[in-house]
Amino acid sequence: MAGHLDISNLSFGYSDSPRDYIFSNISIALEQGEVFCLLGPNGSGKSTLLKCISRLLKPATGNVVIDGENITSLSSNRIAKKLGFVPQSLASAFPFTVEEIVVMGRASHIGMISSPSKTDRDKAMSSLEKINIAHLAKRPCNRLSGGEWQLVLIARALTQSPCVLLLDEPTSHLDLGNQIKILEKVDSLSKKGITIIMASHFPDHAFLTADKVGILKGRSMVALGRPDTVLTEEILSAAYGIRIRVIPILDSINRKICVPVLRKATP
Repeated sequence: MAGHLDISNLSFGYSDSPRDYIFSNISIALEQGEVFCLLGPNGSGKSTLLKCISRLLKPATGNVVIDGENITSLSSNRIAKKLGFVPQSLASAFPFTVEEIVVMGRASHIGMISSPSKTDRDKAMSSLEKINIAHLAKRPCNRLSGGEWQLVLIARALTQSPCVLLLDEPTSHLDLGNQIKILEKVDSLSKKGITIIMASHFPDHAFLTADKVGILKGRSMVALGRPDTVLTEEILSAAYGIRIRVIPILDSINRKICVPVLRKATP
């Protein structure tokens, strides 16, 4: 398994006019096992960028190359075997079991008129074990908590055996405890060699897990680099339009945190 990802000059819009592009000339280079945290205000195009990288949307310009292969030259099945995508929200209309949901991630490995094999089911169980939720295998998906469901979607993506994983706001709508559980899985998967791009609303997540971070705003990547370089008070305050303090926490924690400053109303 490898996971070298090279995104160059990616642009996208719903019309042909560059003036209407949602973002333009986005370039990101990642080595195997690196975690990239994609930040930016609502409406900046984070989800759209992930869909362009995964080829769910066709970019207007640019290329996405995984391990030397341009994904425009690959079939959808071949892309699915290289790149796993966990969307921001995905609900099931039917009470499939967790195991059944995760086996569906093997679709790119199963023939159109074939049924899942023992290998496919073993791979699904292996993914559940990797995420530490094998005990949920027989539970109907409509009886899961939000955090459990998000872990199931990550396990489903892992059954594809991807070398690159795209996570679209995986901690959205989760409580603090479940957010940390997801981030711990991100860290664990990256250490196993999977390259990860994770869109997030929380700059603190970049300090916790990311090797690199980018801030998308105003159709461009306004900052790109290591978290300690990019996540400064000046850059964050300009990106989100509020005052943000970046405070070092020493002792055994030894990291920085982002603290938004509330503007008090005048009585």
